[in-house]
Amino acid sequence: MDNIEHDDAYWMRLALAQADNAEGINEIPVGAVVVCNNNLVSTGYNQSILLSDPSAHAEMVAIRAAGAELNNYRLPDCTLYVTLEPCSMCAGLLVHSRIKRLVFGATDAKTGSVGSIMNLVAHSQLNHQIEYTSGVLAEECSQKISDFFKRRRAEIKALKKQKRKEG
Repeated sequence: MDNIEHDDAYWMRLALAQADNAEGINEIPVGAVVVCNNNLVSTGYNQSILLSDPSAHAEMVAIRAAGAELNNYRLPDCTLYVTLEPCSMCAGLLVHSRIKRLVFGATDAKTGSVGSIMNLVAHSQLNHQIEYTSGVLAEECSQKISDFFKRRRAEIKALKKQKRKEG
């Protein structure tokens, strides 16, 4: 890539761009990137609806691509940047991948498993704990998801209104 040492905000902006890709296909706008030694290894964005795959979260897509790119199912020198706090499935994946560090933007009070409802990545009984940083570009990350669901609710309301009008 280049010799410039990028900060967490730089990489989170790339994850936000991936979230835009998800939104562009009407998926929940969550994006992720995997970085190793200041180099972008892989990217991912939510594709659960598109692929009819409940595991196709941004983190899962990015981690799978990183494993393939690095030819290793373990990612001990990598950092995952993701726009939304990982759910329990994704937090478990991160522990199994032995990722070194996790950075996320917005917290998720309903399913977040890195401090909101539980903290899987730092659970003392698991054989790997992950260093993590939360709140990087949190307002931008949170706003992207809020705007998406606000728009979806308005679309559903308009559709219901149209059906009543026709029926």
